[in-house]
Amino acid sequence: MHAHVDYLLHLADNALVLGQRNAEWCGHGPVLEEDIALANISLDLIGQARLLYQHAAALMNDGATEPVTEDTLAYFRDAHEFRNYTLLELPHHGPLAGTAATGRDYATTIVRNFLYSALMVQLWEALQRSADPQLAAIAAKSAKEVRYHLRHARGWLVRLGDGTAESHARTQAALDHLMPYTQEFWTVSPAEAEACAHGAGAAAAALRPAWDEAVDEALREATLRRPAPGGHLPRGKEGLHSEHLSYLLGELQGLARQHPEAAW
Repeated sequence: MHAHVDYLLHLADNALVLGQRNAEWCGHGPVLEEDIALANISLDLIGQARLLYQHAAALMNDGATEPVTEDTLAYFRDAHEFRNYTLLELPHHGPLAGTAATGRDYATTIVRNFLYSALMVQLWEALQRSADPQLAAIAAKSAKEVRYHLRHARGWLVRLGDGTAESHARTQAALDHLMPYTQEFWTVSPAEAEACAHGAGAAAAALRPAWDEAVDEALREATLRRPAPGGHLPRGKEGLHSEHLSYLLGELQGLARQHPEAAW
């Protein structure tokens, strides 16, 4: 049971952290339509996180002395307890220290959303066959949403990559920066291994050929060069995060932690 809860938290944390990151564009989008589009994508992701946290909390409450809720899991866990991919917590710009300030780069946002959505289209599809019927139902709902997320990100990837010299250079730089973080998609955590062994999870590594094909096809259309494989192997889903997650959680969790007993 513990490993299955960890697997649900991994999926939920991915959705919550990327939803929070993309929501930073709300009111700051490059054009009004994109402001609305990213806000809607964030709402989809946070909605997925809520369903997964509710399911995990119900499993954790079986025999527990203190009740666990979706808010407990979203607002009252520390950074090392989160199981999201490191890719999703990175800021909307190239490699800089967490305390450094610079403008958001829309190319970074689009490349990240494309790489992650290309995976999740495959993963949610596979999880509709999960032995956990509630997870299968969440996957069916999420699969419809992520197909739109992928179409949105892919469209902008091609427009930016095959656009002006500046948009091409910035998109290529974002791809060079973010692609190494996708190596974490293909490693297997203990929670993933156990979830797959019991038929509740789906092996992401088996989805890699389809992901590679989708990524390579889009990059060719966008006239972008796929970076050579290699680099640092992130381990966010094992709780080893970059410094950026603590800043993101500070923004996300600050109000709830200041007023933990508040009734709204």
